Amino acid sequence: MKKLSFWFVLMICLFGFGAKTKDPVPQAEICGSRNVTTQNGEQIMYIVYYTVAGIYVNAGNATFTNSVERLNGKPVFHITASGATNTKYDWIFKVRDKYESFIDTTTMQPLKFIRDVSEGNHKHYENITFNHAANTAVTKAGVYKVPDCVQDVISAVYSARNIDFDKYKKDDKIPFKMFLDNEVYDMYIRYMGKEDVKTKYGKFRAHKFRPLLIKGTIFEGGEKMTVWVSDDANRIPLRIESPIVVGSVKVDMMSYRNLRYPLSSLKKFNGQNLSR
Repeated sequence: MKKLSFWFVLMICLFGFGAKTKDPVPQAEICGSRNVTTQNGEQIMYIVYYTVAGIYVNAGNATFTNSVERLNGKPVFHITASGATNTKYDWIFKVRDKYESFIDTTTMQPLKFIRDVSEGNHKHYENITFNHAANTAVTKAGVYKVPDCVQDVISAVYSARNIDFDKYKKDDKIPFKMFLDNEVYDMYIRYMGKEDVKTKYGKFRAHKFRPLLIKGTIFEGGEKMTVWVSDDANRIPLRIESPIVVGSVKVDMMSYRNLRYPLSSLKKFNGQNLSR
């Protein structure tokens, strides 16, 4: 996989996906999943913290929104994921990233993916159209063959939310296929069971898992990143935590709007909830 920006890796890992596996793996229930979690108008907001010596620094934020629209006559979930550095740190390194996926509401497969990033002096724009009947992905670089049930980075997020984690045992791998940077990747996350997790928002019952990460300039390799998702019908990410070269990164869900179900996994709330 090509070198990804720090912010893009964080966006991917909000839902636990991080690296290419060495060997092909079979498809899991992410293939052909039926949506039972998200809905029109859902919005989930995160704060990205850099921590060192026990001190939390608010480094930026990320927001995921879902609106039901039509694309080429088909109803789609138009998912927008945006990330930005805290404005007080823009003079050091300014980030304004936006990712969009148009997902078939019936099959949860992507029809179109857009990546528009601005990070310091680096700008990148990518537009992918998926033709699932022909098993192709069309980009500005050409037409690429893709397998059945292939995902983009955002559709993988929302398809994976529909996985029934109760079917899995600790250490089980959950595989899927992703198209990114004009390549198809065999990927997986490792399920680690259930536990309570304390975040800046509150204390939750959660499912825990770890993605396999490739060692790079920011993240360490192996399965050192940990992701917790709510142990309720919404299955939203609550906290992502990973060591980096110096210190660590923590990403916490801090507010939400229009979840499909009550956030019943919340056991203790830390402050005034402005999202309801």
